[in-house]
Amino acid sequence: MKGKTVGFALTGSFCTYDKIFAEIEKVMQAGAKVVPIMSEVSLATDTRFGNGYDVAGKLEELTGNKVIATIKDAEPIGPKGLLDILVIAPCTGNTIAKLSTAIADGCVTMAAKAHLRNNKPLLLGISTNDGLGGNAKNIGVLLARKNIFFVPFGQDDPENKCNSLIFKPDMIVPAMEEALEFKQIQPILV
Repeated sequence: MKGKTVGFALTGSFCTYDKIFAEIEKVMQAGAKVVPIMSEVSLATDTRFGNGYDVAGKLEELTGNKVIATIKDAEPIGPKGLLDILVIAPCTGNTIAKLSTAIADGCVTMAAKAHLRNNKPLLLGISTNDGLGGNAKNIGVLLARKNIFFVPFGQDDPENKCNSLIFKPDMIVPAMEEALEFKQIQPILV
């Protein structure tokens, strides 16, 4: 990680944010620079897990960098080759669906599109209640795409939410290390 520039994008799935902050700290302790990115919805939404603008402030304080939160600010990621790797975690079902169909209508999807044009790795930490339902096909599409890798994931509550999938936060750093070598960490399903 030393000397790498890591884009770290947050989408919905607000309940995972505290775990994400801990992983960002690990990435920075390993010597990487972190560029924080937030979807428009995650920035503007207040939930029982916190206020979006407070989350942005915490990210900026933690990383020392301004949060990218608009399409306009995300677009230069590609032409300027700003990142070595882009991590989207949590990556919601909505974002998964857009990525699988090449829709770039928001900050995070634009960041992904701009980054992928440079043939650099994109790492997804999926967090969706319909991963084994309506979004299963979209996950399948992304599993087959060049330069897209996944943080290991599994069912988070098979009894009560049988279609729900969640990434393993403690596997972000090992998955990043593999993705930077253009390898998918295994096992992917845990």
